[in-house]
Amino acid sequence: MSLDTSMPISDFQEYIRKRYYKTDAARGTPGTFLWFMEEVGELATALHGDDPENLAEEFADVLAWLCTLANINNIDLTAAVHNKYLSGSGPAGHK
Repeated sequence: MSLDTSMPISDFQEYIRKRYYKTDAARGTPGTFLWFMEEVGELATALHGDDPENLAEEFADVLAWLCTLANINNIDLTAAVHNKYLSGSGPAGHK
């Protein structure tokens, strides 16, 4: 039996909202941003290491905290990505 690991970003964002929104909203954007940055720092450390399992965990943490920030700021990440990168000619400049 194979595990279907696909999940749209919108579903994951909604999962994070349902599970954590009350606590996240009470913490607010500034406090939540600090948590997000801590996770980005942990990802930076993992990128310099040699533990692929830890690296995957840190990427997942960063994505979860990004969803949290989007949720408490009423941003639909799927719509934001579509509007910025997938409609028209995409963003101007270098990425």
